[in-house]
Amino acid sequence: MTNHEFYMNLALSNARAMKGQTDPNPLVGSVIVNDNRVVGIGTHLKAGEPHAEIHAIRMAGDRAKGGTIYVTLEPCSHYGRTGPCALAIVEVGINKVVIATLDPNPVVAGNGVKILEDAGIEVIVGIMEEESRQMNEVFNKFIVEQKPFMTMKAGSTLDGKIATHTADSKWITSAEARHDGHVLRNENMAILVGVNTVIEDDPELTTRIPNGRNPIRVILDSTLRIPLDSKIVTDGQAPTWIFTAQEVDQLAKQKLEELGILIFPTSGVKQVNPNDVVRILGEKLISSVLIEGGGSIHAAFLENRLVDKVEIYIAPKLVGGAHAPTFLEGTGVELMRDAVDLADLRITPVGKDFKFTGYPRYTANE
Repeated sequence: MTNHEFYMNLALSNARAMKGQTDPNPLVGSVIVNDNRVVGIGTHLKAGEPHAEIHAIRMAGDRAKGGTIYVTLEPCSHYGRTGPCALAIVEVGINKVVIATLDPNPVVAGNGVKILEDAGIEVIVGIMEEESRQMNEVFNKFIVEQKPFMTMKAGSTLDGKIATHTADSKWITSAEARHDGHVLRNENMAILVGVNTVIEDDPELTTRIPNGRNPIRVILDSTLRIPLDSKIVTDGQAPTWIFTAQEVDQLAKQKLEELGILIFPTSGVKQVNPNDVVRILGEKLISSVLIEGGGSIHAAFLENRLVDKVEIYIAPKLVGGAHAPTFLEGTGVELMRDAVDLADLRITPVGKDFKFTGYPRYTANE
């Protein structure tokens, strides 16, 4: 590992620790080095608050002058809720800027580097670039497409079942895997399920880890069958948004709205249009969604090529049963050559289970 990689890795580690706190902003870490010593460290903590470079500059004080700053994302060049970090770097007299990756927003990419180079500062780009891109996979999609990064999550037996044929499902995976699933909830801005899950399980859809944040609860309910006494309607622990089709029970809609539930109609006449769901969530500045539905909900998003990532926890159990539900149903592909491949697959032991993490590639040519 080179010196540049060492310090950039430190910046990346600090940035990753903020996962779930900065949405819809990116994760960013920064380190300032002078005379081979770390004199300033900073991370972006929350949207609207100072960026990582500013925290590092404040810590370094006078020792920033003549130093090198490492930053995991190109310093910003525009005025928003905070000022341009590129100008702040110039003003304190830093000599060199080492950047992992440019800003993915095509409107601003490279502008921060231009400000720095125009001021005579040496700029190096591309140190641990892939690590930075993967860390900010949510931001990288959202800032370019204005649509949330969609992660499909499920826990199943080795034969793909998410319950027995009698609908018993507690518990398929280990306590460690369930805890890991709550970490995923904490990292996403919204969690999405179908109304059948609400009717059958009456879940809270909250994050049960210390200091965890509860995601917005997104329910797909074409005709507004959701029970008015269900926990996600009455408990007030997090906002609940319901997406419907065009033909809904207007009285049920009125009652739900009186209880503070937001209703979003989609273009589907009898079924919710998942493409509209993703579009509307993006318009509401929701940058990440965890899909925890049943087999039909998962299939609806996968078949529409709306799933960006999968997190599947597999328990070493066999349930069997032709009528036992699986985590992926729907129509399915007709030919094996059309099966969805998972790229960059990682398999991680979690308790006695295994977590499969991968990125769907919808055709062999993609």
